[in-house]
Amino acid sequence: MKTVEMSAKTVDAAIELALAELNAGLDQVEYEILENGSKGILGLGAKDARVRVTFNEGPEQRAIEFLQPIFKKLNVNPEYIAIEREGALWISFSGQNLGAIIGRRGETLDALQYLTNLAVNRQYDDKTRIILDVEGYRQTREDTLAGLARKMADKARKSGRDVVLEPMSPHERRIIHMTLQEERGIRTYSQGEEPYRKVVITKKGVNRDN
Repeated sequence: MKTVEMSAKTVDAAIELALAELNAGLDQVEYEILENGSKGILGLGAKDARVRVTFNEGPEQRAIEFLQPIFKKLNVNPEYIAIEREGALWISFSGQNLGAIIGRRGETLDALQYLTNLAVNRQYDDKTRIILDVEGYRQTREDTLAGLARKMADKARKSGRDVVLEPMSPHERRIIHMTLQEERGIRTYSQGEEPYRKVVITKKGVNRDN
């Protein structure tokens, strides 16, 4: 939470100043009137009104506050939009030179997402699942993985040999498994230890833990 105290000729004016300082709307804050202020007599002895305004930050604001210093270190200044989607808060970034946020095969983005979820949820009982994206990267990556999964399934089916994919994050492995779960004559399972756990596509076999 952020709290500021502001003074002005009226309570309403002091609140407006506080909202501008916090970059918040009235529905996002709680305020306490510390002094109502007075006009005095003939302009003498006038006192400003004074208020204390507290910004009740939501998960979106907490996530951005956590990420801003990291973005500064990476020398990027992206814009963002946040929407509720599939039971999660999706925060999508756009701008120039954002490859540093994504990293190799999305590894940096996944790490930032993991840390952001920890930072936002550590003090709250009601957890919010946060997904970070950069200019549609996640959807593009999902489409690429789905295409790879089908291609490798065809290879396994024709050759009769197991096809072992490169190590992937749990989220990406899940995409492979879900893409092929209805594929005729194909089974998938994961093997190895994190962070080197891989998906195996086989013509025969039994699904194992993901």
